[in-house]
Amino acid sequence: MPEKKQFCFQEFIPYLLIIVVVILLKAFVVSPIRVNGESMEDTLHDKDIMLLDEISYRFSEIERFDIVVIHYRDEYLIKRVIGLPGETVAYLDNQLYINGKKVAEDFEHEKTSDFSEIKVPDDEYFVLGDNRVNSTDSRIIGTISREDIKGKTSFTIYPFSRFGKKE
Repeated sequence: MPEKKQFCFQEFIPYLLIIVVVILLKAFVVSPIRVNGESMEDTLHDKDIMLLDEISYRFSEIERFDIVVIHYRDEYLIKRVIGLPGETVAYLDNQLYINGKKVAEDFEHEKTSDFSEIKVPDDEYFVLGDNRVNSTDSRIIGTISREDIKGKTSFTIYPFSRFGKKE
């Protein structure tokens, strides 16, 4: 009789391991995140569900033009990194300037209203939505501290018609 109980328990071990792995992945590696609003259109759409990569920035640096998830007050915002720590950011005639030099942007975005040079403090980032006319971003809320960036996102999982990597 004890042999049968041990056999049944051994049958469930793979399932228990799968459950533990899924819980750990969701808690520490990736989790779903929903786009709320139109601030990242045309790249991302309202109600898109994406995967939030919560671990990459533990091993690599945040790069210009990454799409990141930011914890701001009691909500999560999805924005694009434009300015890195220590840089000076400006827009003139819809052209991005970093430290006084033109920088090409290889993604679609709305016209950006001119603003003069903004110095990004150390350990902070300047972020903008791609829908520049309708975005609560660093022009309004200021630069974002590194600790408020929860991870990056670039993969849409729903709706299925938009499934795939976005940049």
